[in-house]
Amino acid sequence: MTTNAISQVLVFFVVLLGLAKPLGWYMARVYEGKPVGLDCLLGPVERALYRLCGVRPADEMDWKRYAMAMLLFNAAGLFFLYGLQRLQNLLPLNSANLEAVPADLAFNTAASFVTNTNWQAYGGETTLSSLTQMLGLTVQNFVSAATGMAVLVALIRGLNRSTSTTIGNFWSDLARSTLYILLPLSLLLSLLLVSQGVVQTFDSYQTATPLQSVVHEQGNSRTEPTEIIEQIIAVGPAASQIAIKQLGTNGGGFFNANSAHPFENPTPFTNFLEVLAIVLIPASLCYTFGVMVDDTRQGWALFMAMMILLLPFVAIGLSAEQSGNPLLTAAGVDQLSNAGQAGGNMEGKETRFGITGSALWSVVTTAVSNGAVNSMHDSYTPLGGLVPLFLMQFGEVVFGGVGSGLHGMIVFAIIAVFVAGLMVGRTPEYLRKKIEPYEMKMAALLLLIMPIVVLGFTALAMSTETGRWSILNPGPHGFSEILYAYTSQGNNNGSAFAGLNANTPFYNLTGGIAMLISRFWLAIPILALAGSLASKKPVPVGPGTLPTHTPLFVVLLIGVVVMVGALTFLPALALGPIVEELMIRGS
Repeated sequence: MTTNAISQVLVFFVVLLGLAKPLGWYMARVYEGKPVGLDCLLGPVERALYRLCGVRPADEMDWKRYAMAMLLFNAAGLFFLYGLQRLQNLLPLNSANLEAVPADLAFNTAASFVTNTNWQAYGGETTLSSLTQMLGLTVQNFVSAATGMAVLVALIRGLNRSTSTTIGNFWSDLARSTLYILLPLSLLLSLLLVSQGVVQTFDSYQTATPLQSVVHEQGNSRTEPTEIIEQIIAVGPAASQIAIKQLGTNGGGFFNANSAHPFENPTPFTNFLEVLAIVLIPASLCYTFGVMVDDTRQGWALFMAMMILLLPFVAIGLSAEQSGNPLLTAAGVDQLSNAGQAGGNMEGKETRFGITGSALWSVVTTAVSNGAVNSMHDSYTPLGGLVPLFLMQFGEVVFGGVGSGLHGMIVFAIIAVFVAGLMVGRTPEYLRKKIEPYEMKMAALLLLIMPIVVLGFTALAMSTETGRWSILNPGPHGFSEILYAYTSQGNNNGSAFAGLNANTPFYNLTGGIAMLISRFWLAIPILALAGSLASKKPVPVGPGTLPTHTPLFVVLLIGVVVMVGALTFLPALALGPIVEELMIRGS
C-alpha cells in the first residue's frame, strides 16, 4: 500500500471513530424516549402520525405482535411498490414516457427495496419514472432501514429487561427511527451533495448536441451505421435518494452506473462523504447498544470485533488492486493510473476516485451490506473480487446493515459465550441472561438460513441451462458471478459483479425469493430471541461468569465469525475466485 492510500484510509477511520460515539448517544436517547433537541420540531409530526394511524405508542407488544406488525407493514410496502411500477406509464412525473415495468422485474425490484437489499436488475434512468423513484424507492429506503433498526432495538430491550412479556411498540420504533434519525441525517447529507453538484431537479431529461457526431456500428455489420447527433442526459431528484441510500445501507442508485455516475458522485469529496455515510449508522449503533444495556464497554467490544475483522480486508483489497493484473504486466502493459500515481488495476474504476477510493468503497459497501458501488467489481482482480464476496459471506455482521448487522453480531456473541460455556462446563450467560436451548435453536436458524439460500440457489443456477445462459464469462469467473449474485441477495447487500445478465425471469424470481427469505426469515427468529430473553430473570455475576467486554472475548468472537464463514463458504470460493487467482498467476 502507498503512503497516499494509508493516509486516506487512516483519515476515513479516524473521522468514523470520532462520529460514532455522539451519534450513538443521540440514537440511544431517541429509542429511550428522552429529549434529543428536535422534539419541538418533530414531536408534533410524530404525534400527528400516531393519531392518523390510530397508534398508541405506549401500548407495548410481545414478540409475536411485534413480528406480525413488522410483516404486515412490509407486505403492504411490497404490494404498493409492485403496483406503482406496473402502473407508472399511467401516472404523473414520467417525463421520459417510460413504459410499465415487466411483472418479473417489478417483483424483484419490490422485494429488493422492501428488504433493504436494493439489488437492481435494471437501469434506473431508463426504467423507472421520477414518481416511482421518489414515492416508491426513496420511501422504501427510509422505512426498510427503519424496520431493521426497530428489530435491533427490540432485541436490545430483550437483553435489558427482566421478566417482561413485551419488547416495545413496532410502530413507535419505526416512526422514531425515520423521523429523528434517518430524516435529519438525510436532509443534511442531501444539502452537502447538492452543493457539490449532485442533481436534484424535476426538469425533463436534457438534450445535448455533441461537438462532433459519433458513428455507432450495428453489431459486427458496417453496412448501416447510425450517426448520433444528440445525446439525452437523464436528470431527476437524485440527491435525496442518494443520501438515504447510503445512510440507510440501501445502495440502490438513481442512475444505472450507481455511485460511479458523475451526477450521483461527482467529486472525491462526495465520494468520502458517501462512503462515510454507508458505515456511519451501523458503527454508531454499537455505542447505542452499550448505552441501552447500561454498559458501554459491551458496545465497544462489538465495535472493536467488527473493526478488527474489517481492517485486514481493506489492506488485502487495496493491495490486490494496487498490484495490478499480472497478465497485463507480463504483456508489457503500463498499469499506471492517469494521474501518474502508483500502478495498479484501474480497469472499471473512475479516475477521479483512483484505486484507493474505489477499493475502500468496495470493502465498506459489502461489509456494511449497503451494495452501492463506485467501480465495477467484475473488473477487479480475482483476489480483489474475493474480498467483497467473502465479507458478505460472513453473514452481514461486519457492521452490516442498519440494525440487521448489529443484531447479527449479537447472535454471534451469544454463540461465542455458548462455546465458552461448553469449554468450562458452565451454563453460558450473556449480559446476565442464561443462554438455554431455545436461544441456541434461534441462533442456529439464523446461522443456517443464509447459507442454505445462497448455496442452494447458486447450485440451482449452475445446474440449469437457464441459469448458465446469463453468464458473461465462462470458467471460474462465471461461477463467481452467480455465487456473488446470490451471496449479495442472500445477505441483503445488493451489489453485483455486473457481468451476469440478471434481468431474466429466472434470476428475477429466484433472486426476489432469496431476498425475502433472507430478510424476514431472519427477523422473526431475532424477535423470538428478544421475547425469550426479555422474559428471563437476570442472573448475578459470579467468579465463573465470562466477561464479554474484554480483549479475550473479542478474540473469541472474531474466531467464531471467521470459522463459521470459512467453513461454510470456503469450498465454493475455491471453485471461483481462488482458482482464478491461481490460474492468472500460472500456478
